[in-house]
Formats: sequence, structure tokens, C-alpha cells
Amino acid sequence: MLIDIDKVPKDGLRLSRNFDFASLELVEEDTVFLQPVQADVTIKKMGDEIWIKGRITTCLSFVCSRCLTPFEFPIDSKFDLVFLPEEFHELKDEFDDEGIDQLFYQNRQIDIREVILEQLNLTFPAKPLCAERCEGICAVCGQIRRNGNCGCAIEESDTRREKIKIFVKDKR
Repeated sequence: MLIDIDKVPKDGLRLSRNFDFASLELVEEDTVFLQPVQADVTIKKMGDEIWIKGRITTCLSFVCSRCLTPFEFPIDSKFDLVFLPEEFHELKDEFDDEGIDQLFYQNRQIDIREVILEQLNLTFPAKPLCAERCEGICAVCGQIRRNGNCGCAIEESDTRREKIKIFVKDKR
């Protein structure tokens, strides 16, 4: 969905709509959409600057990186962006630290769909976990640990001894 900068009204433009994205467009490709992405966006023009404020909501299904089970991950995220004309990109090095987060538009247009997709990807956790204290899978039997104690005995090795064992092996 392209927004023509020259057609943005003086008092701004408000958009409220659903966006459908394919899982392949996301940073986490194993993610499944449980709801469409609802975006409420306000676009204002101040000279050559374009201010975009918005909120995205949706619900996704991630795979836990420890126990490999799917879990629901609701998203409710706000964003506030400033876009400058492409010509200003050449002067980017001259901006102060506040200009680091500024983005640039080309051909007097901004693709709102791409803005929403980028903001959605920025909400994803670095390591998706079904619960903060998820213990993962038993290394012996493969049972998911949160479902109960499997009874497998796992030897905890003393890391101080491991270094000595390596040293002794090297001397032989």
C-alpha cells in the first residue's frame, strides 16, 4: 500500500486496516499467524518530513526454542517514525545522534505495508520461549520436562574437572 506524500492532507491521514503477510516474510519463518495484523496508523506531513505513528496488534504462534512446542505470542506494539526525502540520505553522516532512527522515502512515496512488516519483525523475541522458566527437553529420553519428571538420571559434570581431564588427555 503506497502512500503518495503529495496527497497527504494538511491535517494528516489516518489508516486502520488489516494486513496479511506470509510467514516467509517474517524473521522467524516457522511463525504462524493466528490473527491478521491490525494496524492503526497516523501519517502527518511537516515540510519534507513525514511522521508516522502507529500501533499494530496480532497474535502469532511461535515454536519454543527449548522444548520445541508451539505457543501463542500476542503482539501489541506502538511505533513512532520520521521519514525524510531520499536526498537527505547523502547528508545522513552530518545528522546528530537524534537522526540515527530517521528513515528515508523515495519517489515521494512510502510503502506502509513494508513499514508495518518491519515493525512487526522488530517485536519478535531473540529466542522464543513458551515460558521464561521452560526447562526444555530431557537429554536422555526426549520428554518435555514441563509435562512432568521423566525420572532420567542426568549426571551433572563439574566444570572444574573437565579442564583437568582435557589437560591429562593432552599429556598422554
